[in-house]
Amino acid sequence: MQMTAEPSSMLATQALQQQVADAMGNNALPISKLLRLMWAIEAESSPTKERLRAQLRARIGAPLSS
Repeated sequence: MQMTAEPSSMLATQALQQQVADAMGNNALPISKLLRLMWAIEAESSPTKERLRAQLRARIGAPLSS
């Protein structure tokens, strides 16, 4: 029986998507972690890279109080 596995790049993209989603909901996340996440997105070569970058930029520029 042959099993198909998702490529590692797809798994990495899904992990980044989850991290961005978590960052969007966590106003207490330090800017240093947000910037590390942005660098990880920059290194990614997926079609969702631009969407993730836009979401994270909005989170970085959001006011501290919600």
